[in-house]
Amino acid sequence: MESEKILNLSVDCVVFGYDTSTKSLNVLLIKRYLKSKFTSEVLVDDYVLTGYHVLKTETLDDTATRVLKELTGLTDQYKKQFKAFGDPDRLTNPKDLVWIENEAFNLRTITIAYYFLLKTEDVNLEQNTFEAKWFPINALPDLGFDHEKIILEAYEDLKEKCLSEPIIFKLLPDKFTINEVQDLYQSILGITIDNRNFRRKLINKKYIIALDEKQVGVSKKPAQLYMFSMDIYNKMFSKNYLISM
Repeated sequence: MESEKILNLSVDCVVFGYDTSTKSLNVLLIKRYLKSKFTSEVLVDDYVLTGYHVLKTETLDDTATRVLKELTGLTDQYKKQFKAFGDPDRLTNPKDLVWIENEAFNLRTITIAYYFLLKTEDVNLEQNTFEAKWFPINALPDLGFDHEKIILEAYEDLKEKCLSEPIIFKLLPDKFTINEVQDLYQSILGITIDNRNFRRKLINKKYIIALDEKQVGVSKKPAQLYMFSMDIYNKMFSKNYLISM
């Protein structure tokens, strides 16, 4: 596979996951750790996005899908290619140079960035070989390369996208409460939404289907469950999806 790489072209993947229990939008990152070959000194100890060189036989989408599957075991998740990053100095931080020298990485590498949306509970991290870990979007760790920039730009794109398309339902269980939808919007957008106004607007959407079911296993009064219908949404598709907050 090494000989099939396009050495100066890579794909980096921002994997967003929402945790309904903590009401937190998270990013899945992997550990980057390097010790000196001659001493016990730790040269690099931080986190990075998951990425890989594009193979000559792959499309960019193929590479992104492969990277996600290797990291999470998942396929067929929502993904979006949102930007290319090609600054000549994007990999020239001192600790990045140490890493690149050790990994025989190409210093002048252009990366195509994607982001994915999934549910945190769908990812099993207990046996993850990449030492992957979820971090809240507002509490990122020390990051390598230009990956903080990539994550924050992906986040800005996500905020815009969630107001024009129903992509947030990719982050929720198949059956959800109105409060869970509101919590997710608030987590992504970083705002407080008027509860009664939001509820009225959402339940009046024909593609939000009320189910003959309520929450189970909760200590308080169980709430009504709903589901999102992509079929109905597609039939009545409109550019005016935006839910006014």
